[in-house]
Parts: sequence; structure tokens; C-alpha cells
Amino acid sequence: MATRIRLRRVGRKKQPEFRIVVAESTSPRDGRFIETIGHYRPREQPAVVQVDAERARSWLAKGALPTETVRSLLKQAGVFKPAAPAPAEPA
Repeated sequence: MATRIRLRRVGRKKQPEFRIVVAESTSPRDGRFIETIGHYRPREQPAVVQVDAERARSWLAKGALPTETVRSLLKQAGVFKPAAPAPAEPA
């Protein structure tokens, strides 16, 4: 089962809101999903991104792949920890 973390569009015409969901990679954009882990409201100033970081990390650990947009939203929400600098090799 290949899972993706992606956006699911909700809201009215010209007023988009998105839910961040975990879904099978073969299901349609607004089709069946496994779990909702957050939401994104781009029309508000500033844009609102709310994510259940614990559930997102859990799905990432299980192998779910985020789309590029969701990856950037997860970074904004602080789900991805900054990579620790690699130790310098002795010369």
C-alpha cells in the first residue's frame, strides 16, 4: 500500500480550503482517504497551517511520502526538524 500525504480541496468556489490527508496514491484528489492530519487556509492573512505533528511524523515513519506542497507546509509547521550539521572529518 503506497500512501501519500497530500491536500484535499474543500470549501466553496473561489474560497479554497484544504485538508492535509493521508491517502492511497491511486485514489483521486478529493476521494477516499485514510486520515486527516491537518488543514491549510491560504486565503486568510497570514495563511493558516495547522498540523498534528505527532501523527504526521508517525505517517512519515511508516513510509508515507508527502507531495512537494505538503512538504513545504510541514516544514512551516515544524514537523521536519532541521538536519544536524555533519561532523567535520579530520584532515
